[in-house]
Amino acid sequence: MLLRIPALLWGISFHEFLHAYAAKMVGDPTAERYGRLTLNPLVHFDPIGALMILLVGFGWAKPVPINTRYFRNPQRDIIIVSLAGIAGNILTAIVCVLILRFWGGYIFSVAGSAGLLVFQQMILINILLASFNLLPIPPLDGSKVLYAFLPFRALGYYYTLERYGMLILIGLLMTGLIRVILHPVISLVIGLVSIFGPIPFRF
Repeated sequence: MLLRIPALLWGISFHEFLHAYAAKMVGDPTAERYGRLTLNPLVHFDPIGALMILLVGFGWAKPVPINTRYFRNPQRDIIIVSLAGIAGNILTAIVCVLILRFWGGYIFSVAGSAGLLVFQQMILINILLASFNLLPIPPLDGSKVLYAFLPFRALGYYYTLERYGMLILIGLLMTGLIRVILHPVISLVIGLVSIFGPIPFRF
């Protein structure tokens, strides 16, 4: 549990920072105005979401506020902003896999098994965060990507579903159904990360 904390702090902070940074790059200053353009984890943490990550491996942070009226190309830019955080988690996992691949022996000689476990948890947590946020369930990032492709008539129904998105997520988490839904997504992300080196654990 303790060794998950550094991974949790980084995974959530970098994820939300990249949402804010991407929004700024496509013309939306809202996140920056709200102080979200930072790696400070205290700014991004949602207590319930963080607790869920520690206990069951899946959770969420405080959503980064965006205003699509600032976007130069709304359909394209919502996809860029939504996928930025996921890309950051996958990049973190890849970097940690490469570190263990080339310097794992040195880390073990200096910090022992605890040092290796920290990197393993970084890989695990970031793979789980990326996979979880790819789900097209409001308010997760995958739902924002789906918005960009839905026909206009379907948007009204999807916006209605958004009101109950958090309840749906909690229900899936508490019943364990989230693992069934996530399995193919996790496999996809693991396949991408493992291109750069072996994953040092099994799901």
